[in-house]
Amino acid sequence: MIAAPINPSDINMIQGTYAVLADLPAVGGNEGVGQVVGVGSHVTSLKPGDLVIPADAGLGTWRTEATFSEENLLKMPPGIPLTCAATLGVNPCTAYRMLSDFETLKPGDSVIQNAANSGVGQAVIQIAAAKGIKTINVVRDRPDLQRLVERLKSLGADHVITEEMLRKPEAKDLFKKVPKPMLALNGVGGKSATELLRHLQHKGTMVTYGGMSKQPVTVPVSALIFKNVKLRGFWMTQWKRDNVQNKDKLRGMVADLCSLIHQGQLTAPTCQEVPLEDYQTALKDSMKPYISAKQILLM
Repeated sequence: MIAAPINPSDINMIQGTYAVLADLPAVGGNEGVGQVVGVGSHVTSLKPGDLVIPADAGLGTWRTEATFSEENLLKMPPGIPLTCAATLGVNPCTAYRMLSDFETLKPGDSVIQNAANSGVGQAVIQIAAAKGIKTINVVRDRPDLQRLVERLKSLGADHVITEEMLRKPEAKDLFKKVPKPMLALNGVGGKSATELLRHLQHKGTMVTYGGMSKQPVTVPVSALIFKNVKLRGFWMTQWKRDNVQNKDKLRGMVADLCSLIHQGQLTAPTCQEVPLEDYQTALKDSMKPYISAKQILLM
């Protein structure tokens, strides 16, 4: 293993609150990049020197060395930066699928999302921008808000607003500049999710992929009756397992994302690189509020 990030889902697995729990004793980490140092005599798709990422969750990437089956790994094309490869398998894939699988979006359409500064949020901004889709990005108010707004706009965000701004009547003015979204992406839950629903188009879809507020999604009756909105959930691990017999679909998605990286249209989230021996500091920092930098363990 060369590098592996710390994601909220990794922490949840350790806490025992995630939907997938490893058999103990276990190695933490669901994502990362490694380099093949040796292969068995029947391996055909990989050779020593290849950079690889896990094809599924639960392999345990927070370690220096591992032995995996060939089918559990995906080969990276040349020229992919290490931080991009290390963070490719979860957040960009989640963003890609949510933008592709729930509504048919075309250039000029808009998407609204909360947790816009998260790893998924940053990937949504960049993938949507590459497709010509407008993004309305909702973030929590914070002391360095302007710096965050500038960072997200540099990635291609069209509009960045706080949750408080979205609740104000003036928020209607925003939709004079962009069409009302058909798709809302919810990684927070609670009141933040309810606000996204208010601004969805008739028959629009809200996809929930996270619940960082630890609050339930509350749906106004009027949104269901008068707007006929659809509420869906998405979990990348389940998608991978549902498509376990269709590896071409997974490889095609990874190839599309790698193409965007090569074209400079998709970058890794803001990262803080930490030597593996300092993992305790990295774990603490990954759980601090308002931290937009993803902790990357370097092996």
